[in-house]
Amino acid sequence: MRIGELARRTAVSERSLRYYEQQGLLTSYRTPGGHRGYAEGAVDRVIRIQELYAAGLCSSKIAALLPCIRDADGGPSSEATPRLVSELWEQRERLNRMIAELARAREVLDGVIEAASGEAASGEPVDGPLARAREDRDP
Repeated sequence: MRIGELARRTAVSERSLRYYEQQGLLTSYRTPGGHRGYAEGAVDRVIRIQELYAAGLCSSKIAALLPCIRDADGGPSSEATPRLVSELWEQRERLNRMIAELARAREVLDGVIEAASGEAASGEPVDGPLARAREDRDP
């Protein structure tokens, strides 16, 4: 398939696909006319690359990780080194910390929404997550 079709099927820009090639994350072949061509498996590979970027990995980590992933199901292959596995555990812990921070931020927003909705309806303050968060911070 050509680059435009791969971009359309993965919702990734052609520019990003070219970048992936420059970083060694994706390979293409050249058609007789000199255009980039991609195998059908490139769709799954680009989706996997996007998932890894969304998980916070940089392109060099993704490049090290991709050979260790079976494209068909995303499971590990025998090429994963102990060092890579250790780095991935560190990345996983970082993601867990981010998830916890986002959950706390959501609770604060929920409290603001609850308080604003309750005060608007009754004119009285509401005791919700925001009020409890304030109490926890006040000496």
